[in-house]
Amino acid sequence: MLSTNFGNVSNKSDIYSFGMFLLEIVGGRKNIDVTVQNTSQMYFPEWIYNHLDKKEELLIRIEQEGDAKIAKKLAIVGLWCIQWYPVYRPSMKLVV
Repeated sequence: MLSTNFGNVSNKSDIYSFGMFLLEIVGGRKNIDVTVQNTSQMYFPEWIYNHLDKKEELLIRIEQEGDAKIAKKLAIVGLWCIQWYPVYRPSMKLVV
């Protein structure tokens, strides 16, 4: 399949969308905030990556004690799914 806006569309496009969906669930927000003035603050996946890389808390609302661990796992899977090069993205079978 070919998209005039994005080029070839494949199952790797689906896994990317799923990864973004997971990150939105974890963060409770969309991946972009149009009201932010500083563009470095706009890309939510980068914010999550930086926090995980520095072993910092994700600073999200947690309802129960075990939820933080689940949120961290979901964030890692989400980042795995949205890698820049589609060939490095996992299959849906591996993710689910």
